[in-house]
Order: sequence, then structure tokens, then C-alpha cells
Amino acid sequence: MPAILASLHIWKYLAAWFVMLLVSIANGVVRDLTYGTHMSALAAHQVSTACGMLLLGLVIRIVDRLAPPSCAREAIAIGLFWATLTIAFEFIFFHYVGGHSWAALLANYNVLEGRVWVFLLLWIAVAPYVFFRLRRPV
Repeated sequence: MPAILASLHIWKYLAAWFVMLLVSIANGVVRDLTYGTHMSALAAHQVSTACGMLLLGLVIRIVDRLAPPSCAREAIAIGLFWATLTIAFEFIFFHYVGGHSWAALLANYNVLEGRVWVFLLLWIAVAPYVFFRLRRPV
């Protein structure tokens, strides 16, 4: 674990990631039970990703207010920590529990095919820094 993360109260950011996980699951359930039944799977994926970016942005903003990083380096470390946890969860859970093939999981990263999941991961990685900078302009 990088020294910067060890110096943080990492449990707060891990707890925040679990909240983000629950929000993401709820977002997927809403997609599957509502608008996802009225459009193509790709369009539903794209709408769900946009909704996820908005919802997770709200969660990250709240975390930024309740447990703000003290410097830009901490904000970057938090974002990378969350993105790493998200990617690990996605591959481990959906492969070993969900039964999805590695190829199917990797297909979610194919932007040329309209898969926009990678943008949500990028947002998770940079959002803590973005909100840090909004609070503390350079």
C-alpha cells in the first residue's frame, strides 16, 4: 500500500467505496427493471453509465465534504484506490460469481463498440481530485 494511503484514514474511504458499490448496484437494478427493457442493451449500458457517473459524482462530492483530502496527492490516491477496487470487484465478482467470461468482461472496455464503462472508471479515478480542486483552486 502506498505510504500516502497508509497515512489516510483509509477505513473512511473504503466505507465510502462500499456506498458507491451499493449506489452502482441500485443503478443497475433500475436499468434492468425500467428503461433497459425499452431500448437496446448498448443504449441501456450507455444511459446507465451516464447515470452512474452522476450518482457516483454526488456520492464522491459528499465524501469530499465529510472527509476531505488534505492535499492534491491524497485526492489522487483516493481516486486511484477507488478505481482499483472497482476494477478488481468487477472482474472477480462477475467472473467467479456471475460466471461471465474474461472476454465478455473485457468487452465492456471497447469504446469503439460503444461501450463507455471506461469513462465511469476514469471519473471515479479523477473525481476526488476534481472536487479537491473545486474547494482549493490552484
